[in-house]
Amino acid sequence: MSVAVAAVEPAGGGFSLEFVESVGSRCRGTLATCWAEPFEAVLPVRPFGWPRGGSSFPVWWWSATTNDHVGFESWLERDHLMLLDFDPDVVGLAAQPFWLRWHDGVRQRRHAPDFFVRLADGRGVVIDVRADDRIEASDAEAFTATATACAEVGWLFRRVGVPGAVLVANVRWLARYRHPRCAGAAAVADRLVEVFAEPRPLFGGAAEVGDRIAVLPVLYHLLWRRLLAADLTSGLLGPSTMVGPAGWSV
Repeated sequence: MSVAVAAVEPAGGGFSLEFVESVGSRCRGTLATCWAEPFEAVLPVRPFGWPRGGSSFPVWWWSATTNDHVGFESWLERDHLMLLDFDPDVVGLAAQPFWLRWHDGVRQRRHAPDFFVRLADGRGVVIDVRADDRIEASDAEAFTATATACAEVGWLFRRVGVPGAVLVANVRWLARYRHPRCAGAAAVADRLVEVFAEPRPLFGGAAEVGDRIAVLPVLYHLLWRRLLAADLTSGLLGPSTMVGPAGWSV
């Protein structure tokens, strides 16, 4: 999906970027001259490693948003990548989008944020994933510098920690049905939207449409796409979970 980049008057003083537009094409420049690049479409600026004895690991998530694979290196990153894929405001995302370089007054520093996200309104969002109890002093300095750089060019910056366990479990379940192949027949989807125009229990509404084994994958796909809605934070999805129309809330 093509979106316009939000217009700002960039400053970007003191920061530079290094990024990869395509295989073998590595670009460098000041933040002020590079900020408008479509970083949601770049390749990872560094390889995903698997250090011996380390806690990180390279894995790829197939994104329904981009119809492509996006890398992550921890289960926490996976959870946030999944939540970004589930967010209807997100229209593009990339992992390890660039090296941000700056001088901290003593030495040259660099930091590769975990994700770059493009929102539907054109804004860019830089995201670092780190649990609250895993932030070292050097991490905090890098996050502060990244937030400063983002503010200078109109990007949003988020440092995210551990999301709610119930939300993650529910979205992980729905993510099994994120692929378009789960959309099913248009007539089944249309009928589900019609039935759940008035909120009702998940299994009961599915049974009104047809055989649950055939209907439930389509229902979960509609929930993933936010064409139907349910409370995903209060309890695990189950037969009695109330499901309603898009935008509905308990």
